[in-house]
Amino acid sequence: MAASPLPALAAPAAGPNPILQGEDLFNLEVASDPQISPDGSRIAYVRRSNDVMTDRARPTIWLVDPKSGAQTPLVAGPGAHSQPRWSPDGKRLAYVSSAEGGAPQLFVRWMESGATAKVTGLPDSPSSIAWSPDGTRIAYVLNVPDEGAKLGKAPAKPEGANWAPALEVIDKVVYRADGGGYVKPGFDHIFMVSADGGAPRQLSYGPFHDGGPLAWTPDGNSILFSAVRTTNWEREPVNSEIYTLDVRTGAIAALTSRNGPDAAPVISPDGRTIAYLGFDDQLRGYENAQLYVMNRDGSNIRSLTKSLDRSVDKVEWAADGKSLYALYDDEGMNRVARVTLDGRMTTLATGLSGSGLDRPYSGGDFSVSKNGTLAITTGTTARPADISVWSGGKQRQLTRLNDEALSGKALGAVRTLSVTAPDGRTIPAWLVTPPNYAKGKRVPLILEIHGGPHTAYGPSFSTDAQLYAASGYAVLYTNPRGSTSYGADFANQIHHKYPGDDYGDLMAAVDSAIASGVADPDNLFVTGGSGGGVLTAWIVGKNDRFKAAATQKPVIDWTSFTLTADNTPFFAKYWFGKMPWEDPMAYWNRSPLSLVGNVKTPTLVVVGSEDYRTPVSEAEQYYSALQLRGVPTMLVKITGASHGGIAARPSQSAAKASAILAWFDRYKSKPAAAD
Repeated sequence: MAASPLPALAAPAAGPNPILQGEDLFNLEVASDPQISPDGSRIAYVRRSNDVMTDRARPTIWLVDPKSGAQTPLVAGPGAHSQPRWSPDGKRLAYVSSAEGGAPQLFVRWMESGATAKVTGLPDSPSSIAWSPDGTRIAYVLNVPDEGAKLGKAPAKPEGANWAPALEVIDKVVYRADGGGYVKPGFDHIFMVSADGGAPRQLSYGPFHDGGPLAWTPDGNSILFSAVRTTNWEREPVNSEIYTLDVRTGAIAALTSRNGPDAAPVISPDGRTIAYLGFDDQLRGYENAQLYVMNRDGSNIRSLTKSLDRSVDKVEWAADGKSLYALYDDEGMNRVARVTLDGRMTTLATGLSGSGLDRPYSGGDFSVSKNGTLAITTGTTARPADISVWSGGKQRQLTRLNDEALSGKALGAVRTLSVTAPDGRTIPAWLVTPPNYAKGKRVPLILEIHGGPHTAYGPSFSTDAQLYAASGYAVLYTNPRGSTSYGADFANQIHHKYPGDDYGDLMAAVDSAIASGVADPDNLFVTGGSGGGVLTAWIVGKNDRFKAAATQKPVIDWTSFTLTADNTPFFAKYWFGKMPWEDPMAYWNRSPLSLVGNVKTPTLVVVGSEDYRTPVSEAEQYYSALQLRGVPTMLVKITGASHGGIAARPSQSAAKASAILAWFDRYKSKPAAAD
């Protein structure tokens, strides 16, 4: 009798991939908006994870114990949850949530009992929420719609007729916003509602946008805010003042009056001194925001950080009113310092990190308790932002949100790179090598350029850089002149000449990567987004040393950009000094389109379909020009994505990186031999 055939055995299941893949982006989490309770016993923070079924980030609110690091989900049900804010006594937590569907609303949670009440029922989402000192009221900012401009009148529509929508009449200088689309008629105003719920009361009025953050005076009688409340407010985008609003009468009075932005007011515990951020407007592309203090009535204004030569991004008072805590960015890394009222600074917390994932921008946030304990967001090149605590001179990491997702992954190592520009300046740079890179081996190099241009990269986690590295490329990123966090002079080296000498900085960085023995000089590639997209298109118009390029959400023609971007009053005034019709050649000579006749490099063009910062037309005209010239090109549109949200959905972030890698792989040659 013949033997029975043995059953077929299934092939062994493939183990987990040790190299970062696009699908791994769904597993990443990031911490933001750390809010420590007044007594320092708990930290509420926003924990953003990704939902693979909806392909969207999902923010929830968690509590963490600063002593043990133990975590508890606080508001983690369906919907998006954000803006946790402790009541002055620490017994309640206000937050904004869309748990019940529709527009996000203001909720209050009683921490001891766990009871929660919806405080508002608004047509739009409240922002800049702020508790009154006695904990009985909550102020917030809300957009108040109006009818908008009218022009003419349509015929009367018969009952039941299906006519075209009414005409859309626009009369505002800024009429669309990136991430929000075409701006609906209306103005942002300040409201107040009982912390127990009830009818809200509008406090500010008029054809102006009143903005947060909001700060109550200790007596609970007034709210401090900032706004541009002039007749020409639409054309003065940075000329804001600090105002005081009487919550009983609605009377509004300006406390500052200089030409330049004054914003983010906070008042001392005794109510006598107001701290705020601002600078004197010199019509330059960049200025350091300084920390100022003034008397409650607006007198005796003085800067506490005039000698810092760094921009202060956030400030909070110490409980004793004798000093302040200030957040600032220094050489690509955010820090928190204590600043005394005579201007002495002591750096406390370091290594802060922002909530972005795709590119290694500097960033971070903090809050402080009455006993001086700091809750901060920190991260590294190997991990996105977590929650840490600083107290008594010691800093401890409390959460490790991505250890499970990333501990089994071999990530690209990040190291600093020494770069000297043609004029002798030192240019900060970082080099990411592929996982398991062997020293001495030459590998293809991607130069990745940041946007802004007045922003900064730093030693931060980046999914783009890690995905590129996982595909065998080294990744070079730099802070060329024009970048922030190295002083006002360094940032303003590109004032009225961008692109310009920053091009030389980038080429010097590439030369250094080659000299380091890592970069293959015959396999160089370049990409960047926004300002980095500008420089990518500028580079391929200047030289042919790159095998391929990918310009993401670029500006191609400064004239068309200036007249179609979402912040039209700003760009001509501060980046050029003249309007396009006053000096057209200045605009043309700095436009990458002026160099398109030189381009031979195969160039991919990438843009979000709802980009209103560097509008889609910029990318499309460059793509068309390249097509007309016969330069290899493709146009990639990221459906539904804004300028700032081009990588907001995990699938699109992964697909964008994959498209760029596929484009580069087309033109990659065999690697050079090891040195």
